[in-house]
Amino acid sequence: MTDPHTTETTVWDLWVRLFHWTLVAAFTLAYFTQEGPFEKLLENIDGAWLQLIHVWSGYVIVGLLIFRLFWGFAGSRYARFSDFVHGPREIFTYTKDVLLLRARRYLGHNPAGGAMIVALLLSLTITVITGLMLYGADKGMGPLAGLLMNSSDGLIDTAKEVHEFFANFTLILVVGHLTGVIWESLLHRENLAHAMVTGRKRA
Repeated sequence: MTDPHTTETTVWDLWVRLFHWTLVAAFTLAYFTQEGPFEKLLENIDGAWLQLIHVWSGYVIVGLLIFRLFWGFAGSRYARFSDFVHGPREIFTYTKDVLLLRARRYLGHNPAGGAMIVALLLSLTITVITGLMLYGADKGMGPLAGLLMNSSDGLIDTAKEVHEFFANFTLILVVGHLTGVIWESLLHRENLAHAMVTGRKRA
Protein backbone atom coordinates (compact mmCIF):
# COMPACT_ATOMS: atom_id res chain seq x y z
CA MET A 1 0.00 0.00 0.00
CA THR A 2 1.08 3.57 -0.64
CA ASP A 3 1.56 5.86 2.34
CA PRO A 4 -0.18 9.15 1.50
CA HIS A 5 2.34 11.06 3.62
CA THR A 6 5.33 9.91 1.54
CA THR A 7 6.22 9.29 -2.09
CA GLU A 8 7.14 5.67 -1.39
CA THR A 9 5.23 2.43 -1.78
CA THR A 10 5.87 -1.07 -0.46
CA VAL A 11 7.17 -3.35 -3.22
CA TRP A 12 9.16 -6.18 -1.61
CA ASP A 13 7.38 -8.09 1.13
CA LEU A 14 9.22 -9.30 4.22
CA TRP A 15 9.52 -12.88 2.91
CA VAL A 16 11.15 -11.76 -0.34
CA ARG A 17 13.66 -9.66 1.59
CA LEU A 18 14.44 -12.46 4.05
CA PHE A 19 14.86 -14.89 1.15
CA HIS A 20 17.19 -12.49 -0.68
CA TRP A 21 19.57 -11.70 2.17
CA THR A 22 19.59 -15.23 3.61
CA LEU A 23 20.47 -16.53 0.15
CA VAL A 24 23.29 -13.99 -0.10
CA ALA A 25 24.71 -15.19 3.22
CA ALA A 26 24.26 -18.90 2.48
CA PHE A 27 25.81 -18.73 -0.99
CA THR A 28 28.76 -16.68 0.30
CA LEU A 29 29.42 -19.22 3.06
CA ALA A 30 29.05 -22.16 0.69
CA TYR A 31 31.29 -20.64 -1.97
CA PHE A 32 34.14 -19.69 0.36
CA THR A 33 34.15 -23.01 2.23
CA GLN A 34 34.44 -25.21 -0.86
CA GLU A 35 37.48 -27.43 -1.29
CA GLY A 36 40.32 -26.12 -3.43
CA PRO A 37 40.63 -22.41 -4.21
CA PHE A 38 40.43 -21.04 -0.64
CA GLU A 39 42.35 -23.73 1.25
CA LYS A 40 45.38 -21.45 1.72
CA LEU A 41 43.22 -18.64 3.07
CA LEU A 42 41.42 -20.99 5.46
CA GLU A 43 44.29 -23.32 6.33
CA ASN A 44 44.03 -22.50 10.06
CA ILE A 45 40.42 -23.71 10.20
CA ASP A 46 39.64 -27.39 10.68
CA GLY A 47 38.65 -28.92 7.33
CA ALA A 48 35.79 -30.83 8.96
CA TRP A 49 34.29 -27.54 10.13
CA LEU A 50 34.61 -26.04 6.67
CA GLN A 51 32.84 -29.02 5.12
CA LEU A 52 30.09 -28.83 7.75
CA ILE A 53 29.53 -25.14 7.00
CA HIS A 54 29.60 -25.85 3.26
CA VAL A 55 27.07 -28.68 3.50
CA TRP A 56 24.64 -26.87 5.80
CA SER A 57 24.86 -23.72 3.70
CA GLY A 58 23.86 -25.92 0.77
CA TYR A 59 20.91 -27.32 2.72
CA VAL A 60 19.78 -23.77 3.53
CA ILE A 61 19.94 -22.91 -0.17
CA VAL A 62 17.82 -25.98 -1.00
CA GLY A 63 15.18 -24.82 1.49
CA LEU A 64 15.29 -21.26 0.13
CA LEU A 65 14.86 -22.46 -3.46
CA ILE A 66 11.84 -24.57 -2.51
CA PHE A 67 10.34 -21.58 -0.68
CA ARG A 68 10.99 -19.24 -3.62
CA LEU A 69 9.30 -21.62 -6.03
CA PHE A 70 6.22 -21.65 -3.80
CA TRP A 71 6.34 -17.87 -3.21
CA GLY A 72 6.66 -17.27 -6.94
CA PHE A 73 3.06 -18.49 -7.27
CA ALA A 74 1.54 -17.68 -3.87
CA GLY A 75 3.43 -14.55 -2.83
CA SER A 76 2.65 -10.87 -3.07
CA ARG A 77 2.24 -9.15 -6.44
CA TYR A 78 5.89 -8.29 -7.16
CA ALA A 79 7.16 -11.63 -5.82
CA ARG A 80 5.21 -13.66 -8.37
CA PHE A 81 6.79 -15.09 -11.51
CA SER A 82 3.86 -13.72 -13.50
CA ASP A 83 5.05 -10.21 -12.65
CA PHE A 84 8.68 -10.48 -13.77
CA VAL A 85 9.08 -13.40 -16.21
CA HIS A 86 9.06 -11.97 -19.74
CA GLY A 87 9.67 -13.27 -23.24
CA PRO A 88 13.06 -13.04 -25.04
CA ARG A 89 11.99 -10.13 -27.25
CA GLU A 90 10.93 -7.97 -24.31
CA ILE A 91 14.12 -8.83 -22.42
CA PHE A 92 16.27 -7.94 -25.43
CA THR A 93 14.40 -4.68 -26.07
CA TYR A 94 14.65 -3.63 -22.44
CA THR A 95 18.38 -4.47 -22.24
CA LYS A 96 19.01 -2.41 -25.37
CA ASP A 97 17.07 0.52 -23.88
CA VAL A 98 19.10 0.26 -20.66
CA LEU A 99 22.35 0.51 -22.62
CA LEU A 100 20.94 3.52 -24.49
CA LEU A 101 19.93 5.10 -21.14
CA ARG A 102 16.26 5.30 -22.09
CA ALA A 103 14.76 2.26 -20.33
CA ARG A 104 11.48 2.83 -18.52
CA ARG A 105 11.34 2.32 -14.79
CA TYR A 106 9.57 -0.67 -13.21
CA LEU A 107 8.32 -0.80 -9.63
CA GLY A 108 9.03 -4.52 -9.48
CA HIS A 109 11.73 -6.40 -11.37
CA ASN A 110 12.31 -5.17 -14.90
CA PRO A 111 12.52 -7.73 -17.76
CA ALA A 112 16.31 -8.00 -17.58
CA GLY A 113 16.24 -8.31 -13.80
CA GLY A 114 13.55 -10.96 -14.04
CA ALA A 115 15.63 -12.94 -16.51
CA MET A 116 18.61 -12.70 -14.16
CA ILE A 117 16.54 -14.03 -11.26
CA VAL A 118 15.39 -17.02 -13.30
CA ALA A 119 18.99 -17.69 -14.39
CA LEU A 120 20.23 -17.48 -10.79
CA LEU A 121 17.52 -19.80 -9.50
CA LEU A 122 18.23 -22.38 -12.23
CA SER A 123 22.01 -22.18 -11.74
CA LEU A 124 21.66 -22.54 -7.98
CA THR A 125 19.29 -25.49 -8.43
CA ILE A 126 21.83 -27.35 -10.58
CA THR A 127 24.59 -26.44 -8.10
CA VAL A 128 22.79 -27.88 -5.09
CA ILE A 129 21.52 -30.99 -6.90
CA THR A 130 25.04 -31.88 -8.07
CA GLY A 131 26.35 -30.98 -4.61
CA LEU A 132 23.95 -33.46 -3.01
CA MET A 133 24.93 -36.05 -5.60
CA LEU A 134 28.63 -35.50 -4.89
CA TYR A 135 28.09 -35.63 -1.12
CA GLY A 136 26.25 -38.92 -1.43
CA ALA A 137 28.53 -40.53 -4.01
CA ASP A 138 31.92 -39.39 -2.71
CA LYS A 139 31.33 -39.10 1.05
CA GLY A 140 28.47 -41.58 1.47
CA MET A 141 26.49 -38.93 3.33
CA GLY A 142 23.40 -36.82 2.82
CA PRO A 143 19.91 -37.67 1.53
CA LEU A 144 21.23 -39.31 -1.65
CA ALA A 145 23.83 -41.51 0.04
CA GLY A 146 21.68 -44.62 -0.13
CA LEU A 147 21.30 -44.26 -3.89
CA LEU A 148 24.80 -43.12 -4.81
CA MET A 149 27.18 -44.53 -2.19
CA ASN A 150 28.78 -47.08 -4.55
CA SER A 151 28.99 -44.80 -7.58
CA SER A 152 31.83 -45.03 -10.07
CA ASP A 153 34.75 -42.61 -10.09
CA GLY A 154 33.46 -41.33 -13.42
CA LEU A 155 30.13 -40.26 -11.90
CA ILE A 156 31.88 -38.65 -8.93
CA ASP A 157 34.23 -36.70 -11.21
CA THR A 158 31.36 -35.57 -13.44
CA ALA A 159 29.25 -34.44 -10.48
CA LYS A 160 32.22 -32.55 -9.07
CA GLU A 161 32.98 -30.78 -12.34
CA VAL A 162 29.34 -29.80 -12.93
CA HIS A 163 28.97 -28.66 -9.31
CA GLU A 164 32.08 -26.49 -9.47
CA PHE A 165 31.16 -25.09 -12.90
CA PHE A 166 27.70 -23.97 -11.81
CA ALA A 167 28.98 -22.61 -8.48
CA ASN A 168 31.38 -20.40 -10.46
CA PHE A 169 28.72 -19.61 -13.05
CA THR A 170 26.39 -18.51 -10.24
CA LEU A 171 29.12 -16.18 -8.98
CA ILE A 172 29.42 -14.67 -12.48
CA LEU A 173 25.64 -14.15 -12.52
CA VAL A 174 25.85 -12.48 -9.10
CA VAL A 175 28.45 -10.05 -10.46
CA GLY A 176 26.16 -9.36 -13.43
CA HIS A 177 23.24 -8.86 -11.05
CA LEU A 178 25.21 -6.36 -8.93
CA THR A 179 26.30 -4.51 -12.05
CA GLY A 180 22.69 -4.27 -13.19
CA VAL A 181 21.57 -3.03 -9.75
CA ILE A 182 24.19 -0.28 -9.77
CA TRP A 183 23.42 0.69 -13.39
CA GLU A 184 19.67 0.82 -12.76
CA SER A 185 20.16 2.74 -9.51
CA LEU A 186 22.13 5.40 -11.36
CA LEU A 187 19.79 5.43 -14.35
CA HIS A 188 16.61 5.90 -12.30
CA ARG A 189 18.25 7.73 -9.38
CA GLU A 190 17.17 5.34 -6.65
CA ASN A 191 18.99 3.00 -4.30
CA LEU A 192 17.77 -0.48 -5.27
CA ALA A 193 19.91 -2.25 -2.65
CA HIS A 194 18.34 -0.08 0.06
CA ALA A 195 14.89 -0.90 -1.33
CA MET A 196 15.63 -4.60 -0.83
CA VAL A 197 16.33 -3.81 2.84
CA THR A 198 13.30 -1.60 3.53
CA GLY A 199 10.95 -3.14 0.96
CA ARG A 200 9.97 0.35 -0.24
CA LYS A 201 10.59 2.25 -3.48
CA ARG A 202 9.64 5.60 -4.92
CA ALA A 203 6.03 5.40 -6.10
